[in-house]
Amino acid sequence: MTLQNRAQRLHTEWRDLLELVLLPGLAAILPWPLCFRLFRRLARCRWLYRQPCENALNHARARGWAVDEADWLLKRRLITLVDHADFYLARTRSNAWMDRHLQVQGTWPATGNAGVLCTFHWGAGMWGLRHARQHGLRAHALVAALSGAHFEGRTVLHGYARARTFEVSRALGCPTLDISASLRPAVRALRNGEQVLAAIDVPADQVAASEPVELLDMPALVPKALLRIAVEQKIPLTVYLTGLRFKDGQRFLRIRQFGIYEDLGALTRDVFRELDAAIQEEPAAWHFWGEADRFFCR
Repeated sequence: MTLQNRAQRLHTEWRDLLELVLLPGLAAILPWPLCFRLFRRLARCRWLYRQPCENALNHARARGWAVDEADWLLKRRLITLVDHADFYLARTRSNAWMDRHLQVQGTWPATGNAGVLCTFHWGAGMWGLRHARQHGLRAHALVAALSGAHFEGRTVLHGYARARTFEVSRALGCPTLDISASLRPAVRALRNGEQVLAAIDVPADQVAASEPVELLDMPALVPKALLRIAVEQKIPLTVYLTGLRFKDGQRFLRIRQFGIYEDLGALTRDVFRELDAAIQEEPAAWHFWGEADRFFCR
């Protein structure tokens, strides 16, 4: 490794330490109203999450979803910072704290039966997990292996990702299921009458089977395997979203039970209409803008 490469790696590690640990970790030690005011000030700093935020802005702007670019970037930096902070808050705050800071619309499905819980990479989602467990659900989060080029030479990022995956398991009260090779672990859990949970807006080139939908009035390809299992096994499906109120840092949780569908195309369209509406409500809160070319067909 050359001296220049070492310097670049050190710079990357320091940035990861600052953006993933030191700054969001302030939420663990500061009162949340004070911390959120500080986060709002930090979100004005152009250097914060600069590369991923500017990349996301470029994709959103190209598709007409970033009208006020300065406001879009501020919200993007803030939602990213709060999403990381929620990892530390989840480890240090009680359910009573959650009840004070989370506004809930809708109800979770009945416990004790197989179910599919779906969400999206939008907003700040850690509190949805805690709330589901608080109301009796015991869902296995479906995850991919933490490997690949994205983690090469990034010790801090890899450690943070592992810790966050562990916290997902702890928040739900169930072990995660690695579906990198196939969805068989999820199928077994459902056949045993358990629940599985997944953020299903992943790029089509990352999955074996996809379904065409309209997303933001553009043709897109989205994963369909988990939804197909729900249809074929007649398992009820629930969609939830956890968002952030930018004015005061309060969270909101929206839960919608879809029930059992017989038609895969109809279920896919209805589920992804929820993502469509969420992005239209707050475009900067969708974390996958940087991967937009892998979703949209034009």
